[in-house]
Amino acid sequence: MNLDLARWQFGITTVYHFLFVPITIGLGFLVAGLQTAWVRTDKEKYLRGTKFFGRLFLINFAMGVVTGIVQEFQFGMNWSDYSRFVGDIFGAPLAIEGLLAFFLESVFLGLWIFGWDRLPKKLHLATIWMASLGTALSAYFILAANAFMQHPVGYIYNAETGRAELVDFFAVLTQNTAVSAFVHTMSFAFFTAGAFMAGISAWLLVKGKSVDVVKSTMRLGVITTIVAFIAIVVSGDYVAKIMVQQQPMKMAAAEALYETTDAAPFSLFTIGTLDGSRPVFQIDVPNVTSFMATGSFNGEVKGINNLQAEYVAKYGEGNYKPNIPIAYWTFRLMIGLGTLALLFAVYALYATRGNRRPTSMWFARGALALPVIPLLANSAGWIFTELGRQPWAVFGLMKTADGVSPNVTVPMLLTTLIGFTFLYGILAVVEVSLLAKAVKLGPPASSPITNPKNVGGSDTKELTFTY
Repeated sequence: MNLDLARWQFGITTVYHFLFVPITIGLGFLVAGLQTAWVRTDKEKYLRGTKFFGRLFLINFAMGVVTGIVQEFQFGMNWSDYSRFVGDIFGAPLAIEGLLAFFLESVFLGLWIFGWDRLPKKLHLATIWMASLGTALSAYFILAANAFMQHPVGYIYNAETGRAELVDFFAVLTQNTAVSAFVHTMSFAFFTAGAFMAGISAWLLVKGKSVDVVKSTMRLGVITTIVAFIAIVVSGDYVAKIMVQQQPMKMAAAEALYETTDAAPFSLFTIGTLDGSRPVFQIDVPNVTSFMATGSFNGEVKGINNLQAEYVAKYGEGNYKPNIPIAYWTFRLMIGLGTLALLFAVYALYATRGNRRPTSMWFARGALALPVIPLLANSAGWIFTELGRQPWAVFGLMKTADGVSPNVTVPMLLTTLIGFTFLYGILAVVEVSLLAKAVKLGPPASSPITNPKNVGGSDTKELTFTY
């Protein structure tokens, strides 16, 4: 019971926190791009777009910080045995993330917020680029820590203390699992932020609000979404091949492939037995899984039952299968939802070509759905990544059941689980309300006034904004 409640609590807080992360990472760079366009061209529409999406960026950043702090504290509270076992290794990149990357993004974000009309234009522009770089560095260090859980490297096991100890921090930071996960996650961040910007801009375009501004931001968002999707496909292919080498059971579970197979098909739909031992009905696309796993359409892919026998021989008696239905369907939801967002982005680009402005309410409803779809795809992808590793907390080293805190009781876990869920529900209402209010107002209006000092404004004038 302790284990199940601890896993539910960590799962809820992690998935909730990650709703804000990809928007924040990607949107920071897109806002920086808009401000760069304003500095280079002095066109008011880019400044108004910067102010508008900058406000949405700050709302998401604040929510991400609040929920992220809670998540990290759980390692010491609910997973103390895990923290004791790998704290030397897992804690190092997280400490650097907090002391270096988060400090970098927070300081420069503060300068960006309060530096309008106080810093020279180019210096102020540099602050948002540095803050965006800080978010990317934060993501890298966190993903490096997670990559150790997926594929432990750079450590030795100390039998006297019963702990894994760090011996090569560079290996932890630079292993291919960390690098590939970072590229894939950043691609998804730009995909999510692009869809966020495109969807909101498209809705405002249908409503006829600030058409000159939102048409430019919608184009930027749509193009970012399309390019990022291509990067997701390329990086995802690389991630899949690494996953097959390091965690073949995860790939087998993703495909509900029970027996080792040459020229393995990609399953579009599978119904399996209740005990997860074999399929009952499948709809397949020939050879695709073999190509994903090995780069060859005829390559061998190990099956769930074969890998279970191998793991029993290597690690001892136990069930080494993850939850097959969850792994199978989250993998497909990640791909399917991502493709759906891409299709709407392509259609939006087509529908707004030239001077065309869509007025259909169906287009408006699709625009409102567009920011949400990549978030669901992100969540499905992370659920697959983490649950597909089960029963391991650190693959091959520590099972999840061995990492839970022994002295945390069921009432304690149940109380905090209910409390966090209730609190996060309130925060969700606050987040949506703030975003909805900002979006309904649209990009700020402007009025020119003189600016002889040229601090934070254009060469001849400054724009004051009302919200």
